[in-house]
Formats: sequence, C-alpha cells, structure tokens
Amino acid sequence: MTSRTVKPVGDRVVVRAVEQAEKTAGGIFLPDTAKEKSQEAVVVAVGPGRTLDNGTLVAVSVKSGQHILFSKYAGSEMKIDGEDLTIISDKDILAVLEPALAGAAK
Repeated sequence: MTSRTVKPVGDRVVVRAVEQAEKTAGGIFLPDTAKEKSQEAVVVAVGPGRTLDNGTLVAVSVKSGQHILFSKYAGSEMKIDGEDLTIISDKDILAVLEPALAGAAK
C-alpha cells in the first residue's frame, strides 16, 4: 500500500497533535485515560484559503511545520496511513508558538 497525501480544501488545516508528557512535574505518571486531548500541534498541510463573496482569496494564517495552539473541541480527528491527524478550520487556530531564542532576556 502506498502512503497518501492529505490536501485540505478551503481554509482547513491538517495538524498532528504534540504528545503530552507522561508524568507530571511532581513525578506522577499519568495513564492514557487521565490525559487530556492536546491543544498543541504541528501543521502538516494547509488549504489554499477562503474565498470571499467578491472572489478575493484570503490565505490561511499558518504554514506547514509551524507549531500552533487550537481550540479545545475543534476539528475532526482521523487516522490516515496509521497516523492520527486532525483537520481544523483556520478560525480555530488560537496562536502560533514561536521557538524560544537562545540567551533571550527573561
């Protein structure tokens, strides 16, 4: 079987959830049933954008490879080629997570 490419339509974004830590800061291991659905994800694919009534195309606000935070109950979860992915709308993206700069002021 060949692997498939997921190409979202409109202003949809395909994301892969970032795994949460297996244990708390206090050292307690969490079972899978106690973990909440992660709201942090990596963008896998981006649709072309939303078309306005006047025909103008509004591009999606993120690009592949960016780390984002999205609404807690947003999107449709699915498994494609054994990988758990979620398709969300651009409007459900809350923030883009920028990498921390080395030596940045605290």
